[in-house]
Amino acid sequence: MKNIKIVSLVACITLVLSLVFLGSCSNDDSASAYSGPPVIESVSPTGYETDGSIKPFEPVTLGYPKMYYVIHGKGFTTATKVTFNDYESYFRPTFVTDTDIVVLIDENTPYANSSNKLKVITQSGTAVFDFVIAPPVPTVSGFNPVNATEGQEVTIKGKYFLNPIVTLAKTKTQEAVPVTVVSSTLEKIVIKVPANADLRTLAVANISGETKAAYAIGSAIFDDVSYYGLDFPSWNNFTYEVNDTAEQGTTYIAKKMDPWGSLQGNWSWYDQLTPFSGLHVAIKAKAPGKLSFVFNGNWDNNPPILDVTTEWKTFYLPWSVLTNTDRVQNITFQNRSATDKGDGVENTFYIDNIGFTLKE
Repeated sequence: MKNIKIVSLVACITLVLSLVFLGSCSNDDSASAYSGPPVIESVSPTGYETDGSIKPFEPVTLGYPKMYYVIHGKGFTTATKVTFNDYESYFRPTFVTDTDIVVLIDENTPYANSSNKLKVITQSGTAVFDFVIAPPVPTVSGFNPVNATEGQEVTIKGKYFLNPIVTLAKTKTQEAVPVTVVSSTLEKIVIKVPANADLRTLAVANISGETKAAYAIGSAIFDDVSYYGLDFPSWNNFTYEVNDTAEQGTTYIAKKMDPWGSLQGNWSWYDQLTPFSGLHVAIKAKAPGKLSFVFNGNWDNNPPILDVTTEWKTFYLPWSVLTNTDRVQNITFQNRSATDKGDGVENTFYIDNIGFTLKE
């Protein structure tokens, strides 16, 4: 499929170039008569949309890295360099006529705090054109505190937060609600939680698109501290680690487990589960290993086995893979790390961001 797309893109560019060269040949007299500095008149995308349709060949003033564009104007024959925001992008000299250049915007082109200028540099001078490079669609890696209340400040972490717009995301029954942005950088946004935000999902948008957080406000069971009556008794012999390596917030649980050892969290009883489709938890370990997720004491009912690495990984556990899901009474994490011969081995596990997953 990838090769087909590449061939299709080349075919599309060939078609564009054919039109370009035909246009140039039909007007040789006027083209050869121009001898001044280069002039950019327009920029148009070329290639395919995500649905496979050909992009409309219409002028734009906003471009995306890793996509092809046709720069139209005059005086391009001796072009030596094309830059977007003063960062050079590649073009083939064979894809250049006096009136057109086909260029691929480099994926590393800066998009923030930039000049917003396209430049075509030739032996006869430099043409400058107002042109904005769009950032990638935002990514949201998490937010803290998850169980925030009205008026409380929350920090959202992720990437590509250029002039971000934050909302409580639209649902099947609720419209999107604007959220006040207190401050923002490209990787961090501080917001103020609006009214009626409980069990709503945060969405972050920039000019390229929108993305949603993976979990909802008010859905945390453990997020630096425990909620919903969760308790990890002291006899578990665990510790709380507080540093900037937490998957969520600043605090996570660390437990050195002997072979088949475990960590158990208890509730007195919690059965308000209607809004949720299951649970999620982030885990990593000192060494790659396995951890059994025993729900409500069902040791003999094939509890899920989680493959844990040395990097944080979030596991989603729908009610369908658990048993006795009319309530949450206890969760036990059991060390199932073993050698190739099946002998259990000691391992240290780190657990963070335990929470309920909201139904779609």
